[in-house]
Amino acid sequence: MIDVERFRMLLEAERARKLALLPALRADIASANAARQNSNVDDEHDPEGATIAFELSQASALLDQSRSGLTQVEAALERISAGTYGSCSICGEQIGEGRLEARPWTPFCIRHARGKA
Repeated sequence: MIDVERFRMLLEAERARKLALLPALRADIASANAARQNSNVDDEHDPEGATIAFELSQASALLDQSRSGLTQVEAALERISAGTYGSCSICGEQIGEGRLEARPWTPFCIRHARGKA
């Protein structure tokens, strides 16, 4: 049987990290947008424009990943509260502790994780 309280603590720490990261990513996006608006940037011909566009794209992707990760962590915490944490949401089998160590937010056993991880 898995130590649910240990995983709850891991997930809560991960949630706190993601919540702390979101404002920094939003600030990066706002900064890149401001830099883009405050210059006469032609991304295609201005070497600085390509850098701003790349930074904006990268920060936006990281923000999306962090939001998605936060959603997964919160769903795992809800499964703990519901008493279903550690069981595959497809087959109901116990998720291996090693898999939970690597991805404590996963709702899938290794067999059903293919293509979903």
